Amino acid sequence: MRVAVDAMGGDHAPQAEIDGVLEALAEYPEFAVQLVGRPEVIEAELARHPGADRSRIEIVAASDVIGMAEKPLAAVRRKPDSSIVVGLTLQKAGRSDAFVSAGNTGATLAASTLLLGLHDGVERATVATPFPTADDPVLVLDGGANVDCTARELVCFAILGTVYTRVILGRANPTVGLLNIGEEDEKGTAVVKEAHQLLRQRTGLNYVGNVEGRDILAGHDTKGMLDVIVCDGFVGNIVLKFYESVARLIVRLVKRKAPEVLDRADIKEVFRVLDYSEYGGAPLLGIRGVSIICHGSSGPNAIKNAIRVAVQAVRTDLSQHIATEMAQREPARA
Repeated sequence: MRVAVDAMGGDHAPQAEIDGVLEALAEYPEFAVQLVGRPEVIEAELARHPGADRSRIEIVAASDVIGMAEKPLAAVRRKPDSSIVVGLTLQKAGRSDAFVSAGNTGATLAASTLLLGLHDGVERATVATPFPTADDPVLVLDGGANVDCTARELVCFAILGTVYTRVILGRANPTVGLLNIGEEDEKGTAVVKEAHQLLRQRTGLNYVGNVEGRDILAGHDTKGMLDVIVCDGFVGNIVLKFYESVARLIVRLVKRKAPEVLDRADIKEVFRVLDYSEYGGAPLLGIRGVSIICHGSSGPNAIKNAIRVAVQAVRTDLSQHIATEMAQREPARA
């Protein structure tokens, strides 16, 4: 198994990427890494680790980088030798099994869609974002790839999230909720109300109805446990960024108000659960392959765990499970 890693993407590249890769290689024996980027920059960073085992590392040259502020689709077309495009081209050519990047999210989405393609029945790929709860994580999608969505697309996200939760998280019959401003049928925008009706009509989905923002971190609503929560990317990304700020606030308050408990094992475990880097990257669901999107500010731990997510997706043949599921379903219509 080969995982291509964008060595040039992210706010802390290439140090965070290479440190994360080396940690992943030490922890997971079943894969090799292709570091994609400028060879001289990668070699200089690897030189900081003279004792590292490089037997499972290949450097793949890419002379260009897509910046965070660039327009995604235009940049992908204008920079065919960028680390994102080259990394995904490896997978298209069968030379790699997965791609991981902390670079420009829109560019990764655009390049993944253009180069790998979408499964039949999928109109848009979606970012599946895990959120911690006191028990098991809840999967929220879309996490920011699609600002405006149709009701049909939200239904598709529910299907994709169900497959991911079943295959990767091991939940036999995942529950699905639609994020709304209330549980009542009449609440929400026109798109959300239409999606609610379409989801209610769907066979093969364990749809529990509208859920509210407070249900995300609770991991349940008034009707029971939640596994998948569907929303458009505008709402999903706001929720994600708000969660990150809440987690930082909790850690900051404990450090300031009760520093004497910081060395306790149970407090460290709480901090670990709150730390978004523990969940690695967010898989891009709906594409014909494996593409993992990381936060631009990802450090080594997030990169390591994103690679873990990629390895798991390849090992379980997630993309084929999605293809099979989509082939069995007709598109939802109002």
